[in-house]
Amino acid sequence: MIVSIILLTLFGWAIVGHGALIELGGVKANTATIGVTAAVELNDCEEMIKKENHVISIAKWSQDAGKRTGIVTTSRITDASPSGTYAHTANRRWQDDTSVKEAGQNSTKCRDIAYQLIKEKIGKDFNVILGGGSGMFLPNGTRDDLGSEGSRSDDIHLINEWVNDKKAENKNAQYIWNRTELLNVSNNTDYILGLFSEGYMPFNLDRNVSLTPSLEEMTEAAIKIVSKGNGEEDGYFLFIEGGRIDQAHHLALAHKALDETVEFSKAIQKAVELTNEEDTLIVVTSDHAHTLSMSGYPDRYNDIFGTVGDDVDGNMILTLNYANGPGYKAPGHNLRDDDTGNHHNCIFSGDKDYQFPGIYNLTAETHGADDVGIFAKGPWSHLFSGVMEQNVIPHIMAYASCVGSGLTACCKGPE
Repeated sequence: MIVSIILLTLFGWAIVGHGALIELGGVKANTATIGVTAAVELNDCEEMIKKENHVISIAKWSQDAGKRTGIVTTSRITDASPSGTYAHTANRRWQDDTSVKEAGQNSTKCRDIAYQLIKEKIGKDFNVILGGGSGMFLPNGTRDDLGSEGSRSDDIHLINEWVNDKKAENKNAQYIWNRTELLNVSNNTDYILGLFSEGYMPFNLDRNVSLTPSLEEMTEAAIKIVSKGNGEEDGYFLFIEGGRIDQAHHLALAHKALDETVEFSKAIQKAVELTNEEDTLIVVTSDHAHTLSMSGYPDRYNDIFGTVGDDVDGNMILTLNYANGPGYKAPGHNLRDDDTGNHHNCIFSGDKDYQFPGIYNLTAETHGADDVGIFAKGPWSHLFSGVMEQNVIPHIMAYASCVGSGLTACCKGPE
């Protein structure tokens, strides 16, 4: 296992909002844009649609090299990180046509992210699409299999569009919406679209295990599909995200954030079990940090969600806390009090929905400015060493997997 440190920077903000484009396209851009260069400012529809401003991701490089590809997330499949593999947009929030219109833009000119996934080439060529966010693909008034209503205002049923397009192309394809269908996907299936919730998939601690698949189960299903057929010979690119880790932190739900991290670890272990280190490069990282900290001097085996002594005023100190967020406690508040409406006494009973304290009162906790780690194993993993900029990541992966227009391990150029 090779370990490196990644420096996180982009244009516009000192702290990264998201790093999907950087770690998937190898180019730094403006805050909240996806798949475009820094020539495209936030909400700039005119510049967004210019091909010369588009940044191509390693997913497309892999498709051009004949490899199978896929994306898996517990977030919406149109969210910032997974969309970095296929979308080109001036606003990461433009996940359906309604949001584009609400920004005062022409939704038939500046196509939304869900539309791009289903109707444009990179998304159409994905062998695996698994995650949440069915609402972005359905017209308002149309309900998904779970009974949730769509949010599109253009009357386009993108799930039906995907199914019909695959039929017209005579592809072995399957749309699924629950765990049972995922676990029973036909061995003949070459293309799969699975949308398991209207929005974000449920936190693992809230998940109906008979209805909603785990990230580990989605990972296993995805690898089986992308590694079959030409994927066995030519290789594949698979993006897997534990997207709800981030969302739990924004809500100051440390219980759920750490549980989601464990679920992500299980998915990584499943990927290790199903692949061969001799021919498969696995890279694990994050596109940003959060403000969660572990403080005080807790005993080694102290409950991570518990307390560690008192402060100078006699108030209990929690081991975990945030620099900001919705868990803010007013000055002078004592965690022993249980009359504030935030159920502080519940921390001792392991309440999964307890919001951990933040120093500053915000509706959502922010990202942190910390550098993040990157962990790699497999061919050429030794290139992930030392300290490097985030945009280097896809170029190393491309070198190792022999894709893209640059030098690769297969064709190093003239001596």
